[in-house]
Amino acid sequence: MTQTRDSDYDDSTWQLPSFDEAFYDERQHRYALVIPVINEGERIRCQLQRIQAAALPVDVVVADGGSTDGSLEAGFIRDVGVRAKLTKTGPGKLSAQLRMAYAWCLRQGYDGIVTIDGNGKDGVEAVAQMVAWLEEGYDYVQGSRYMAGGVAEHTPLERTLANRGIHAPLLSLAGRHWFTDTTNGFRGYSRRYLLDARVQPFRDIFQRYELLFYLTVRAGQIGLKVCQVPVQRRYPPNAAVPTKIDGMRGKLSMLRQTFAAAFGHFNP
Repeated sequence: MTQTRDSDYDDSTWQLPSFDEAFYDERQHRYALVIPVINEGERIRCQLQRIQAAALPVDVVVADGGSTDGSLEAGFIRDVGVRAKLTKTGPGKLSAQLRMAYAWCLRQGYDGIVTIDGNGKDGVEAVAQMVAWLEEGYDYVQGSRYMAGGVAEHTPLERTLANRGIHAPLLSLAGRHWFTDTTNGFRGYSRRYLLDARVQPFRDIFQRYELLFYLTVRAGQIGLKVCQVPVQRRYPPNAAVPTKIDGMRGKLSMLRQTFAAAFGHFNP
């Protein structure tokens, strides 16, 4: 792939899933908004419309895991201002989608990346605040629904207890910075962080949720600037929880990945 910025890194060892790419616009901003998604139907369509209406200071990149529900039809994607859609064709789940998209964005020359889930739960307005903190020199910006100014609406009780009682304390200790919402996929990364030789996020050891948890702890461990910002996350009332974590087996797998990140299993 052609790079649009002077080469300041070696990507020859990056391990990425195979993927297809479709361009719909030229680069307009210094930051990219990556949205990982698979079969989210009207949730992702409404979310993309809200992002377009908010006129955010980012180029939108959809990281599709292989949707088959027609929600990401090319005409719609173009109309709502998406710059590119990347469709993973190789193995892996969320972390593979993120590796694909982050690598693409870095090769396109973006100064930083904000990630937001594609299931419509998050308030998109905080994207601009994350970009502002990245502009101020922060390398990792974590969104939190639980800090002052944040909104946690209809969050299932078991998720609140697991996040605040296990996940956030564990990754905060490992990452040497106090976080309150480490399961939240709404976060921002600087180019410097993702390209740091002490990080190496483009390894195929990251397949499911591992990359999110690893990047939560690694920035503080290597002395980069980190912070958290208030965000809004609203679950639908009296409806099925939009999630890709299936049953007890999925929750236990997520817990194992959390401990692996906390105890340095993914450190290069």
